[in-house]
Amino acid sequence: MAREPVITPRPPCRLYLITPPTISDPAAFARDLEAALDAGDVAALQIRLKGADDATVLATVAALRPVAQARGVAVILNDRPDLAAPSGCDGVHLGQSDASVAEARSLMGRDAMIGVTCHDSRELAMEAAEAGADYVAFGAFFPTATKATAHRPDPEILTIWQETVEIPCVAIGGITAATAGGLARAGADFVAVSAAVWNHPGGPGAAVRELAAALAPTA
Repeated sequence: MAREPVITPRPPCRLYLITPPTISDPAAFARDLEAALDAGDVAALQIRLKGADDATVLATVAALRPVAQARGVAVILNDRPDLAAPSGCDGVHLGQSDASVAEARSLMGRDAMIGVTCHDSRELAMEAAEAGADYVAFGAFFPTATKATAHRPDPEILTIWQETVEIPCVAIGGITAATAGGLARAGADFVAVSAAVWNHPGGPGAAVRELAAALAPTA
């Protein structure tokens, strides 16, 4: 008699934090980061400092990386595999105009975590997956003041990706505790959040607790 196929349940959706676009005092921000990471499950921290010079990026990584890695949180640097590798980051996140996955892999090694922004395009995501990316990111799902966006995917893209491709997908863009659960149910493996955590009136710890509750699996 043929065996029934074993269906492995998908792990619960997890939180992927992104720093604010500017951090004037990395040491002070490190305390906010501690509060956020101690409040609930966080899978990764992306350090995203658009337009900052190399010295600023490296100083910020030096302040934040130990805080995150001590708590088992992967540290991902935005855009710059050349800085991510020597600064001890666990990976790099690439935009469509940044280095290729192959270039990043060459700089960072086979164990590095490499993610790629794919906007609202399954075609770009498939290309990234075939190139060896460890995850793809779709978005922005909602309006966001964190960065200028020109793409607004339907959550169905997460469902289709989940049903057809093995590598994880990240939902990004204007996500709050009110919208995170819906994206998780649609198929996101991770939800990336920035302003809703760092600008939360109750502080980053309260924000992470709310997001953790929103992402908790339902019966």
